[in-house]
Amino acid sequence: MGYPSVYPTGVTVYNPDKAWNGFTLLPTKSGALLIDMNGREVNRWAGLAGFPNKLLPGGSVFGSSGSRGGDAAYQDQLDLLQVSWDGHVEWKWDHTELVHDEGKEPSYQARQHHDFEREGSPTGYYAPGLAPKTDSGNTLILTHENSYHPEISDKLLIDDKIIEVTWDGEVVWQWRAAEHFDEYGFSDTAKRSLYANPSMRGVAGGDWLHVNCISTVGPNKWYDRGDERFNPDNILFDARNANFLAIISKETGKIVWRLGPDFTDPDVPEAVRKIGPIIGQHHFHLIPQGLPGAGNLLVFDNGGAAGYDAPNAIAPDGTNAVHRDYSRVLEINPITLEIVWQYTPIEAGFLPFSDGSKFYSSYISSAQRLENGNTLITEGSDGRVIEVTPEHELVWEYINPYFRDMVPGFPSNMTYRAYRAPYDWVPQVPKPQETAIEPIDNTTFRVPGASSDKLKVTTVEGINPKQEALTGIADEDDKDEKSDHVDFCMVRLDKNALNDTGDKKFSIGL
Repeated sequence: MGYPSVYPTGVTVYNPDKAWNGFTLLPTKSGALLIDMNGREVNRWAGLAGFPNKLLPGGSVFGSSGSRGGDAAYQDQLDLLQVSWDGHVEWKWDHTELVHDEGKEPSYQARQHHDFEREGSPTGYYAPGLAPKTDSGNTLILTHENSYHPEISDKLLIDDKIIEVTWDGEVVWQWRAAEHFDEYGFSDTAKRSLYANPSMRGVAGGDWLHVNCISTVGPNKWYDRGDERFNPDNILFDARNANFLAIISKETGKIVWRLGPDFTDPDVPEAVRKIGPIIGQHHFHLIPQGLPGAGNLLVFDNGGAAGYDAPNAIAPDGTNAVHRDYSRVLEINPITLEIVWQYTPIEAGFLPFSDGSKFYSSYISSAQRLENGNTLITEGSDGRVIEVTPEHELVWEYINPYFRDMVPGFPSNMTYRAYRAPYDWVPQVPKPQETAIEPIDNTTFRVPGASSDKLKVTTVEGINPKQEALTGIADEDDKDEKSDHVDFCMVRLDKNALNDTGDKKFSIGL
């Protein structure tokens, strides 16, 4: 994407009149971080990991003391903790499994990964009248379990297991993904590729689905109208490595609603083909009651590479067979499968085939609907968190300033998932001052020592000095040569296909 070597961090854009103002919680290398709208750090729970971190009313926070290490581990957290404002552990879960790692004493661990949910809040983020319980209630926890399933693959699998744990630490419900293999809609071709390579992660096993989010459906209009698939107790999840999204019946464990994994087959509904492939997605959930768009689905469609299909040039063994080099945030009506709202490179002001990577996170990331209709988006791979209006205007932007060498010599400020909460959820901090931050004009911004002087302008004989010279593209002011298209290396863009409705839709011909 032509990422600059010099760029600001912290809050870079802020419009207090259009943003939904509150505190934002995000995980950093230095612990769970709570900031105000201007980026002031109001609390940092030092060393508290977050997969993710979630805020509770009253100023407590969820997190973990650390991760399981060793070759056999894959993204397993040691525990799930509820921690007070002052750092006291209020609740703890670490008894999913007695783990026997080579060279280590056996220890009970949570094996939590990617998500959890406390009773009272369907999504774990703020919605009017749907606050998570703080001193009671059950907790849904997404965990790992290693097992063999010869109908899926002959290799050891890292299976996804959802458990429900009471406040007192009793497991009262559980669900295993592998037990529902025939309900996911894999084609025979996909099954063959999956069998051969179920997304192997070394000796840890095959991360065949990589479920990365869970949430209850919660109160909703579809159930109120009689659609049992949307029972408030049912559970949404997605499979990042298999490109599908689904709803589980809490009562039966069966899949009662599914989108994907095939988005292109002629036999799938036209509405599904219009959505197009959802690839490597994160944070799939139903927008909670009381928020704009309530009842619609919201998902961060990462792009990158994922899914199982026939071997091809991108995926010689058929694993990670579908590819796209930009991301989308999609709001989808779960009944009609219509895209109700979206944020893609186009809405961000970038042409997908040339600058699509300027809105692109191939892993992690999230989207939260806010009370004023705005959407908080975590473009996680580059540590960018933005807030956009329904009209796609950028009204807040934050760049995570905490970098860590994920691989020696390769610093990253990756941000798994950020959440916005109202000020009154944190009574320990007075409402902060909100100071507007105007966007910087990048055409004139210079770092100290860099010059903007223009010493000489040369007029070339026979050339209009006011024409905008761009290689291969005709000048708009040249009336005799005015064209209805723009040529790029890989496409011809029909400029007349760009409409003036704000949708910024276009078609391209190869």
